[in-house]
Order: sequence, then structure tokens, then C-alpha cells
Amino acid sequence: MTDRIAQQVAFLTEIDKLKAVDRMNPLLDGSRPENSAEHSWHLALYALVFWDFAHEDADLSAAIRMLLLHDIVEIDAGDHPIHLVSDWSVVAEKEAQAAERIFGFLPADQAQALRNDRLEFEAGISPAAYFANMLDRCQPIFQTIFNEKLEQLPPVDHLDVVKANLSTGRATHLKDGFPDAYAEASKQLGWQEDGGSEIFLQRLAFVNEVDRLKSVLRATTLCDGSRRENSGEHSWHIAMYAIILAEHADRPINIDRVIQMLLIHDLVEIDAGDKPIHGDHDVAEIEAIEQAAADRIFGLLPVDQGQKLRALWDEFEAAESDDAVFAKSVDRVQPVIANLETGGGSWIEYNVSRQQLEDRVGWKVAKGAPSLWEHLQARIREWFLENQLL
Repeated sequence: MTDRIAQQVAFLTEIDKLKAVDRMNPLLDGSRPENSAEHSWHLALYALVFWDFAHEDADLSAAIRMLLLHDIVEIDAGDHPIHLVSDWSVVAEKEAQAAERIFGFLPADQAQALRNDRLEFEAGISPAAYFANMLDRCQPIFQTIFNEKLEQLPPVDHLDVVKANLSTGRATHLKDGFPDAYAEASKQLGWQEDGGSEIFLQRLAFVNEVDRLKSVLRATTLCDGSRRENSGEHSWHIAMYAIILAEHADRPINIDRVIQMLLIHDLVEIDAGDKPIHGDHDVAEIEAIEQAAADRIFGLLPVDQGQKLRALWDEFEAAESDDAVFAKSVDRVQPVIANLETGGGSWIEYNVSRQQLEDRVGWKVAKGAPSLWEHLQARIREWFLENQLL
């Protein structure tokens, strides 16, 4: 079991590199290019929000998994903007090689499962994969159309790229595959008078608003120590943690609910900001701010859907159900691994002792995934001994 966990942790550490792969399209505020990790999180959230526009036979859970992992190959192969001339057969070969290397960190059974999910997405034939591809095509379009600094974005005319994509490129499939998205994009471009339905527009306002989570910085850094992690890419990473580590849950869980929980668990930080677990905070004040943030953000959605996702967020916060306990475990363990990879990270910044780590983090990880916390003990013990912070 220890070897299996070691392989899983090695994979989860390796895919941290996806946070350093920049895409062509920028964040909605125009501040910087979007990276492939936060893009993958945003797409999974698109799926959660827009799923009733998919074919009735489409499997939401399968689509979310595909969208979370579909761009991992870009760690080796890079992102390939649609407006540039590329030899797509060469790109496909590079991505296949990347899948073999990166998924190869995992135990064989999990590696094959992820390869199968990726191939299903690439084929785009199953109802889930087909609609997942529609989401992958429309998200960059709305990132551009509603961008706050569209005219200032170098180095290409992003709006011209969108127009070409919708008129003759891959996004033409939205007309049949996601008509509301195609109609709204066409209306925004001045091509037609009618746009998406009212319920589509409410959901679009929500997914546009939560783009701001990609600008909320956390205390934890990337595993290479190059910069602070943001809460959007963190949400992607711990969803992947949940997928890979689900077998180590202490009690039976519904992994699909756990993943959905983790996709939305930090949305309140758009208003409340990140509050490092080792920082000094007024807990009651933070809770009040986060509750108000949840009211506002989930309130952007149609009432029934907003209430459903709000209840899922409340469940995560309460951390009483088996699903929420495990979700909290992976949320807490990911920064621990990042700190171990970076020579201490936020433990040094906040002068954390080993007992404080145990009191604030360890028991929460152990409650949901005891074998995982046990596996990390040797590395934790060694680091605190070396740094004399016992």
C-alpha cells in the first residue's frame, strides 16, 4: 500500500506543472494569460452548471473527469492555439507520448483508467465526451467576448480569432451541440438579434463571475516554488487529488459528490480572500464574510440550482458527512505536499511547529484518509528535525 500511495503522490506532484502552462486566452479581467490547470477547473465547473443542456444520456461525472484531466498532456506537449498553423498529427503523437509518461507515474490500473478517459474525450463520440468538447470550445469564446480589456490584449486580435472559430472553425459545432452558447456568442458579436435563453444567461453570469477565483492568491506556492498558487488552480488540483486518492478514504464515499464539492468549495474566496490555516484570524468574522459571499455568488444562479450548490458548499463547511470529511482531507493534504516539495514553504513563513501542523492539519487529513497521513509522516518528521521546529 505504501508503494501505491507513493506512486499516486508522485503523479499528483508531477501534474502541479500544469499550472505553469499558459494558454492564449486571458483571464476575464485581462490581467494575464489563463493557465491550463485553472482552465481545466473552470471547464469542470461549466459542466456542473450547464449539464442539463447536454444530451439526456450524457454522464456528468464522466465529463467532469475528462475535463479535469484532458490538458495534463500539455505539461510536455504545450498548448496549441487554434489560430496558429500546426501539424496536428505531430501534436497528437506528442500528446500520446506525454500521456504515457505522465500517467505512468500512477499504479497501472489508475494509469489505464486515465488514458481511457483522455481517449474518450479526444474521440468526442460518447454523449459525455461530445458535450465536454462543446464546453471546451465555448469557454475561451466567452472569456474573449466578455473580457474587460479586450482591446489591450496582445499579441493577436482575440476577437478575430473568435469570429473565425465560430464561422469556420471547431466552434461551428456549437450551433448543433450547444445552441444557446452559439446563439449568445453570435448575438454578442452582432451577427443576430436573439441570444441564449434566460436560464442560460443566468448560468453564464455565474461562470463569468467565478473566473475571478483565478486571481485569489494562497499562502501555498507551486511545487517548484516559483510563485503562489491561486484558488482556481488549487481547486483543480485537489479535485485530481480526490480522483486519485479516493481508495484511501476511511469510510465509503460518493467520489462524484466529493469532486463537485471541491470544484465549488473555495468560490467564497472571491469576496472573502484566502485565509491561510496557519495565520491569525477572527474565525467568527471570517465565517460571516464567507456566508455573505456564498449568498451572493450562489445567488447568481437560477434559484433551484443555486440552492443545490449552496447546500453542497454548506455540507463541505460543516465537515460532518463522510463525503465532506474526505474532501477536507485532500484539501488539507495538498498544501502539505507542496510545502515538502519546496523546502518548507508556508511553514517557514508562518513559523509552524510540528505540533501546530498536527493540530491544524494532521488530524483532519487522518480523519478522512488515515493511510495517506501515515504515509507522509517520515517526510514530515525529517523536515521538522532538520529545521528544528519541533
